Amino acid sequence: MRRRRLPYALLVPLVITSGLASRAHPGLLPAAIGPYPGDALWALLVLLLIALARPGWSVARVAVAALATSFAVEFSQLWQPDWLNALRHTTPGHLVLGSTFHAPDLLAYTIGVALGAVLDRLLLLSPWCRAPASPRASGAARRVRLPA
Repeated sequence: MRRRRLPYALLVPLVITSGLASRAHPGLLPAAIGPYPGDALWALLVLLLIALARPGWSVARVAVAALATSFAVEFSQLWQPDWLNALRHTTPGHLVLGSTFHAPDLLAYTIGVALGAVLDRLLLLSPWCRAPASPRASGAARRVRLPA
């Protein structure tokens, strides 16, 4: 089942704005959850971007790719070469790559991807978000007629 890209593209700025707001205004959220909503939203953003790039992938495949990407970025923070730290000290570099490894972030990413997978599945149930099946996908591929 293929996704229509437009609904996912519309969600991307909403998730980015929500994630940035969760960091800029942490007092709006319960103190007990700390910075983790931003981490969960970051992983959700990764899932949406993968779904946009690979609209034909299954929900499970998108979720696994998003979780693997999120975990890889977090574990990359254990590697601290000067050139990479210089990149991480820029605003875009920090937003994408983070700065220091923090194991609880892995749980936040898992929650964000899990919620994203549920959202993805729900979106795929909507005819507005699901692309129509192509003739090839439905088994009605063009048949070549051979001369008799």
